[in-house]
Amino acid sequence: MPKEKIHPTYEAVRVICACGNNFETRSTHKGDIRVEICSNCHPFFTGKQRLVDTAGRVERFRRKYAKSDAAVAAATTK
Repeated sequence: MPKEKIHPTYEAVRVICACGNNFETRSTHKGDIRVEICSNCHPFFTGKQRLVDTAGRVERFRRKYAKSDAAVAAATTK
């Protein structure tokens, strides 16, 4: 048992994922906890590869490095 006046309260909280899954756990955090990826939708647990693209970051990364890959390939063929 934690001492009453020096430890924060340890209460039940709800964890809500962006995929729609939610579950209850215990934490010292106040209120609901919102997460982007949980064990229900994470590729490690599901065995499926799925890119979670927020704000087009993956597409922007691919466009940026597609240009540099093309330049490297052109330089090596000359």
